[in-house]
Amino acid sequence: MSFIRKIKVGSRTYLAEVENRRVDGKVVQRHIRYVGKEVDGHTILAASLSNVEITDVKVYGPLLVLDTIAQEIGLGELLGRYGNEILSLVYAHCLDYMSVNQMERWFSRTDLSVMLSLEKVTEHQLLNALDSLEQRDSTLLQRTIFQRLVDVYCIPVAGVVYDVTNTYLYGKNCPLAKLGHDKEGAKGRPLIQIGLAITKDHGFPICHKVYDGNIHDAKTLQDFISHLREYRIRKGIIVFDRGIASAQNIADLKRMHWDVVCGLPMRVGLAQTVRDAIAGNRIVAISNRIRLNKTIFYVMTIPHAVEGTQGTLAICFNEQQKRDLHESRYDEIINAQKLRREGKEIKAGVEKYLSSSGKILEDVVLQAEEFDGYSCIFTSSTMSKEDLVHLYFDKDIVEKAFRTIKGIARLQPIRHWLYSRVKAHVFICYLSYLLLSILHQRLKKIDISAQGALIELETMYKVYLRDTKKGFKLDRVVTMSKRQEQILKAIDKRLLKCSV
Repeated sequence: MSFIRKIKVGSRTYLAEVENRRVDGKVVQRHIRYVGKEVDGHTILAASLSNVEITDVKVYGPLLVLDTIAQEIGLGELLGRYGNEILSLVYAHCLDYMSVNQMERWFSRTDLSVMLSLEKVTEHQLLNALDSLEQRDSTLLQRTIFQRLVDVYCIPVAGVVYDVTNTYLYGKNCPLAKLGHDKEGAKGRPLIQIGLAITKDHGFPICHKVYDGNIHDAKTLQDFISHLREYRIRKGIIVFDRGIASAQNIADLKRMHWDVVCGLPMRVGLAQTVRDAIAGNRIVAISNRIRLNKTIFYVMTIPHAVEGTQGTLAICFNEQQKRDLHESRYDEIINAQKLRREGKEIKAGVEKYLSSSGKILEDVVLQAEEFDGYSCIFTSSTMSKEDLVHLYFDKDIVEKAFRTIKGIARLQPIRHWLYSRVKAHVFICYLSYLLLSILHQRLKKIDISAQGALIELETMYKVYLRDTKKGFKLDRVVTMSKRQEQILKAIDKRLLKCSV
């Protein structure tokens, strides 16, 4: 097979089409034809433009970036026999999601055949690739990938953020899918739960696990704790929401020498603790004021124990949230009054504020308002209340991760119904988020998001050319914009050479 060779003569660089042939057991290079020369990094063909035709135009720029990151951590190699097929699915989820039966057409429009050394992909190949993921030990594979990430990028892991989301499936044949509480408020759809742990400082994924749709969030963390033990993260802080908090989870983590930062639900016992703490104390005071971005919290702390685990309880008050909750509730009550007079059905849960005659029950409203704007954070660490508030309320890093997985990586909805392929689909989305999170960190210095950079690179095509008269072939990357050059340079300066 012929290829283009650069030949330097003095200060000039000439291009020639050559091929390697084996003669008497030795590899001999044969000159086929002169192609042109390079001047200031640009190729000047030794042919008339009238003889040159474009044979193909391929999507190149975004894939070059994703493939560079995947190669840095050796992801294809870690994924095994079908590693390159799996990477093609991962890249597709990052860029232009296609279902498996549409992938072959999408693949043909890209330069992945060259990047991944895959002549083509077929639906059969890709389904085998998905099935191969389920045949691997998912826990071990994720741990291996994360360890590679730590080794390559020298990541100090001192904190973990954990959360749970759910997503729905089409069809009702997957044994994982169960009717449960959809976090987006929809009803009647079979769900699966996905637990995700990411690093607190960088948002890199550590591990994930798929659960039945009707498993309580707190139960998922109990199971997840056993996985975290295997990651050899000796000490640190784990942050999670009040829906996941339980006395057992807090105690188990403390035994692992982990400190916790978690929200606590305002149940009866805690409600009385809060009443006693704020009684006679002015929580809205300048000494208690903490600003977090555009939000103002007033915070007081007291010693507190959660069934034997000693720590600190931060009682947080947000005046703006209190006002918003009041007005929202009042709107609902007044609207319910109107509907009641018209003999229409009113929203569930609002009827408790009205008597049978439609009169507003002021005492019930007052009772509901008692803890509007209040939230409670428990920690077993000794950090300041300022650090505690910033760490807990700024934990939207994991929520952004879920938005990325559900949005850009196209987790929702899942159309596969085989048990193994549902889990494999989630794993593909997990790997997509892994690449996007690394890309996000690399691009921070030029102030552009991972998604924004991939969109910016969409017009960076590779064009394949052929001289119709002499028959030689050549490929060129279209001229880049300054912003595209900036993105490639931020990721790896060597990528600029790939665009010449």
